[in-house]
Amino acid sequence: MASKEPPAQGRPIDLSSLPIPQLTSIKKQLTQELQNLTDSYAQLRAAQTKFKDCINSIRDGIEKREKKEGTYLQYVLGLRGTPILVPLTPSLYVPGKLASTETVLVDVGTGFYVEKTPSAARTFYSSKVEELGKNLKDLEAIVQGKQGNLNVVEDGT
Repeated sequence: MASKEPPAQGRPIDLSSLPIPQLTSIKKQLTQELQNLTDSYAQLRAAQTKFKDCINSIRDGIEKREKKEGTYLQYVLGLRGTPILVPLTPSLYVPGKLASTETVLVDVGTGFYVEKTPSAARTFYSSKVEELGKNLKDLEAIVQGKQGNLNVVEDGT
């Protein structure tokens, strides 16, 4: 008596031997997985862009401003009190003033903030951008594989 167990992972399946309802089910499942992976890819890309924006804000807001006259200390002290917009939510900003240029608050995740020097903050955000880049590359390969599987199923139906 033959058992009706699903084939083991990694073994190819002859699509021509499957009934139409099962092919339709496989196609639907692959389409849903592909959509979920594509959504995850977009979210990772958005997070990477956010971290890049943080690097640019530190660089342009504190580190890269050229001093026009006087010593560096006078220049740095001159940045204090500079008007800025402080994000409360992704779409709500309130006016504020720069209190210090020697340290910045870094969002390290789940609502926790750590005080770091601007160069340490850039290093932290750069490592996050690099890590997300690797994850995006891995996810892209998975998406391409799923897309290939979906194409095979669609061509078989």
